[in-house]
Amino acid sequence: MSSIQLGSDGALRHLLTLEGLARERLTALLDTADAFRESHERGVKAMPILRGRTLVGLFFEPSTRTRVSFEIAARKLSADVVHFDIAQSSTRKGESVHDTLATLAALGCDLFVVRHQTAGTAAHLAERLPEGCALINAGDGEHAHPTQGLLDALTIRQRKGGFAGLKVAIVGDIRHSRVARSDVHALLALGVEEIRLCGPPQLLPEVAPAGCRVEPSADRAVAGADVVIALRLQKERMEAGLVPSEDEYFRDFGIDARRLALAAPDAILMHPGPINRGVEIASEVADGPQSVILEQVRNGVFVRMAVMAHLAGAR
Repeated sequence: MSSIQLGSDGALRHLLTLEGLARERLTALLDTADAFRESHERGVKAMPILRGRTLVGLFFEPSTRTRVSFEIAARKLSADVVHFDIAQSSTRKGESVHDTLATLAALGCDLFVVRHQTAGTAAHLAERLPEGCALINAGDGEHAHPTQGLLDALTIRQRKGGFAGLKVAIVGDIRHSRVARSDVHALLALGVEEIRLCGPPQLLPEVAPAGCRVEPSADRAVAGADVVIALRLQKERMEAGLVPSEDEYFRDFGIDARRLALAAPDAILMHPGPINRGVEIASEVADGPQSVILEQVRNGVFVRMAVMAHLAGAR
């Protein structure tokens, strides 16, 4: 996939996955996002970086945070944004996703943000886009969600000052989570010391990624962690019956005040959203002082600005 998303000169042409991206490139994207955040805090509302470019978001799965933050990010960079309604498009008449993108590219659209329920769709589409067009994967099945991985890394860096020596616990539906995969790729490349993966046995990967440790007990996974990431149960991707009941899941794997107290005293609590309160996470900690969930949402705008700026610079 790196041969698709990187040009012959090594520049970023598409963003499909964080897997295989070097620490230097990830750091450059985080640095650019931080620069955009600082400019925003100084009152800079828009920049001309994408003036003359047109962004289209094609979301074949529901989305609030990702879709809206991409639109805000594009407008802050002065791009034209086309609202594409899948339900009212020719895909309902049987048109393939590839033909839809080809049509939009012929109309002058040149930056595409795609979310699709099938893993690999983003790479398949990027291969077939004409020169001068760029594609950002906004989530493809269980495979990857690269901008979420970047915004999570940015939030951790802002709160912890770096990654060296950090212990990160990721708790929940690891097997079906594209967020978990992208977080693991980013955090290992950036130098996190230890990643603990925790969840019901049926929701853990068959083979743990290199550099990660599987911990069946949520209490032991969270104990001493600097960062606790709770994941949403991906009910739309799992077979019925994998989780006996939501009450049992919360008892064994939900993050509440008692369980969070086992983490390091200055630990931060994260969740990619949307939150199922009382299932993956208790309201008392989701809204508590250690929660950085809304910071993650805010950072999503600046990370997506950074990705689009780097893609523009690649050409």
